[in-house]
Amino acid sequence: MGLMLRKPEGTPGRSWPAIMIGLFVAFGGVLFGYDTGTIGGILAMPFWMKTFSTGHVNGDGLPDVSASESALIVSILSAGTFFGALAAAPIADKIGRRWGLIASTAIVFNLGVILQTAATKSPMFIAGRFFAGLGVGLISAMIPLYQSETAPKWIRGVIVGSYQLAITIGLLLASIVNNATQGRNDTGSYRIPIAVQFLWSLILVGGMLVLPETPRFMIKQGNLEGATKALAKIRRLAADDPAVLEEISEVQANHEYELSLGKSSYADCLKGNLLKRLLTGCALQGLQQLTGINFIFYYGTQFFKNSGFKDGFVISLITNCVNTASTLPGLYAIEKWGRRPVLFWGAVGMCVSQFIVAILGTTTTSQDVLGNIIVHNEAAQKAAIAFICIYIFFFAATWGPVAWVVTGEIFPLKVRAKSLSMTTATNWLLNWAIAYSTPYLVNWGPGNANLQSKIFFIWGSCCLVCIVFVYFMIYETKGLTLEQVDELYGEVSVARHSIGWVPTVTFREIQEGKGGEKVEHENVEKN
Repeated sequence: MGLMLRKPEGTPGRSWPAIMIGLFVAFGGVLFGYDTGTIGGILAMPFWMKTFSTGHVNGDGLPDVSASESALIVSILSAGTFFGALAAAPIADKIGRRWGLIASTAIVFNLGVILQTAATKSPMFIAGRFFAGLGVGLISAMIPLYQSETAPKWIRGVIVGSYQLAITIGLLLASIVNNATQGRNDTGSYRIPIAVQFLWSLILVGGMLVLPETPRFMIKQGNLEGATKALAKIRRLAADDPAVLEEISEVQANHEYELSLGKSSYADCLKGNLLKRLLTGCALQGLQQLTGINFIFYYGTQFFKNSGFKDGFVISLITNCVNTASTLPGLYAIEKWGRRPVLFWGAVGMCVSQFIVAILGTTTTSQDVLGNIIVHNEAAQKAAIAFICIYIFFFAATWGPVAWVVTGEIFPLKVRAKSLSMTTATNWLLNWAIAYSTPYLVNWGPGNANLQSKIFFIWGSCCLVCIVFVYFMIYETKGLTLEQVDELYGEVSVARHSIGWVPTVTFREIQEGKGGEKVEHENVEKN
């Protein structure tokens, strides 16, 4: 279990229940990925273009939406997800991680799907995209929260990283369904891919109804008995087993220590090393988007068709297959080699691949007076596609899953939901900016930058920033409990010094007065 990662000897209880729970909850990523992946193909469907056109005619002389309308339709989802991610914290802290996921999916997300399925005009379609995005934003912040609070420490990275695997599966499923329906000359061409999302939401809601609430949330609510029962169920141990009581005692001691510093508020996220963690998480999620991955999945079909490839749908399907398959070795690498090296070398690989794609595309193509791409070297174009696939491999194996893993484990319990909602909102804010600006940056025509393949120079430069960021800001947290990660940030002020750090005291010992002044958290940072 766990991609050949073995449970450490002497670890009490069974790990498979927690692993299966975490992997099932990751299914919410299918909603995220599928919703993201459908729109690129839908925008290129002839019947959808004719139905939703407001009079604009594209370069092929066909009715279509304009660049500004396309930007709004794509980016409005990200606007909804931004607000959904921010709203996730108060909802998750008020009604719980479990019921928060159920309500976000069954009510908010499904409302968006209903509106999109029923729409025949842009305003209703756009409204549906917004509400679906609101639901996805809520879900995208709550899933890593739920996973990180239930997973055993030795495989937490794999479990939280599986959320990214589910996203890639959603993207792949969207590509398959789009490819199957894009030739239909009726509303089924776009309504079928949209309506399929009801199935994904039904699966997630049905499963969450039988899964337990996280023990850490119950501790936060003062429900010690409920937390003990939930942990015992997850670990498959008796509620009075010493291992269960010890883990609950440590979580409770950590929470009481945090409460002794004052009640939690958003202002606490901006103090001491909590601010450092928040900036790390927000920058990590923002840079994940600035690697340019969603350029491929939002506009890949159109970009490939505009770049001279005959069947953009097929190439989009290929890139989605690469994305899904490449996530699997990444889940292994997270716990085998750690967070820092995986992120660092992933950024290096993406950077090199992006610059090669940019150079090949810029030097082997040109445009006619109508903006149509003229390919001068077909072999170079095929090589560019190959390096796009290599770039996707590096992203899917590194920055895709690890960004969610790191942000899910670096915050203490009292501000975890608040901080995670802000880091996730940052992801969606950059997602929106990229989705909205890309048509203007890439496309030909008045008011557009017409960068075409030159856009990869921008993404490659952002990957250079990623390399520097990882070296100076990312702590190594492999193999630590969430409470030990809190201790790590209290003791170690330089990220690269976190490698090899070993905890020597528990919060229960601190509470009992045995730890001295070893751990200094939110109010003090050691030099």
